[in-house]
Amino acid sequence: MAGATYSSSGVNLELYAEGMARLPAHMRRTQCPRVISAEGGFAALFQMDLPGLFRRGWEDPVLVSCTDGVGTKLKIAVLAGIHHTVGIDLVAMSVNDCLCTGAEPLFFLDYVALSHDDPDLLERIVRGIADACVESDCALVGGETAILPDMYQGGEYDLAGFVVGVVERKRIIDGRQIQPGDVAIGLASTGFHSNGYSLVRKAVFEYGKLKFDDTVEDLGGTTVAEALLRPTRLYARPVRSVLRRYRVKQPIHGIAHITGGGLEENLARIVPDAVQVVIERGSWKVPDVFPWVQKLGSIEDAEMDRVFNMGVGMVLVVSPHFADSIVAQLADAGLEAWRIGLVQAAEATSARVVVR
Repeated sequence: MAGATYSSSGVNLELYAEGMARLPAHMRRTQCPRVISAEGGFAALFQMDLPGLFRRGWEDPVLVSCTDGVGTKLKIAVLAGIHHTVGIDLVAMSVNDCLCTGAEPLFFLDYVALSHDDPDLLERIVRGIADACVESDCALVGGETAILPDMYQGGEYDLAGFVVGVVERKRIIDGRQIQPGDVAIGLASTGFHSNGYSLVRKAVFEYGKLKFDDTVEDLGGTTVAEALLRPTRLYARPVRSVLRRYRVKQPIHGIAHITGGGLEENLARIVPDAVQVVIERGSWKVPDVFPWVQKLGSIEDAEMDRVFNMGVGMVLVVSPHFADSIVAQLADAGLEAWRIGLVQAAEATSARVVVR
């Protein structure tokens, strides 16, 4: 009997090398002069350029780090055979979190765990990651690819992402400045983003008995796969553009990324004691995918609100004097936004967010 080899255990080193050889080109198109080339090395290098920061007026730069994944949306990508959009999701989930501090995303790393060596699959995933990094003005500096045949079924994979950003200490946005009279501005989502997919899959495939290539007339004739794999919106460029406009006094007092837990749970994370954000239901447009999946699964309204973003992927809490201008700036950047609520004084024991 022939001796055991790595290949016989499920890892093909030749295919692995081929996959790795395809990635640097995608990485290079995301990178800025601050990335110090170290291809083939054990770590990525990024020049902070502190003298340059200080020359541009920075006084006390603070690093910001975030990590996230894509969740069970990956199961849909695997079954549908569509893989580049989840790479966009991966970047968006971390970069959108980073943005909530007011930070500028600097660089991104990924972790890709595959069931077996597949250069084409790996390249499609990383192409989506690189596309999203370019759109977020964030350099993809490296990552890790693991082949784990005993951990995943054939064709399955998992993703994790890591972003590092920078923000001036005195310009950190953490919600502490939120006060009565402030306006909550909702930024449009593209749909489910990357949350609630265990419920989505149950509603669509178990209750609705639909298949990936079925056409959904309620969604304008798109296929089920296209509807479910629409990538998470990247908010970095439009929101950073607004943040840069105000150099002396920042009118944005809080930013919340609306993920699993919906509006109430995520917005409450940044609302200080003694104030309450009252959100007016019906003040924004709910994408058609939400009533569609709700009907398929007979999902209660409260459950929809608790699981999904319901069309608002990010909330800015801003000074009332700047609210209309900020909505207009976002519109100019191609991002639909609405005034969805107001901040009012409240008892310390009151709910920090109320949707009515």
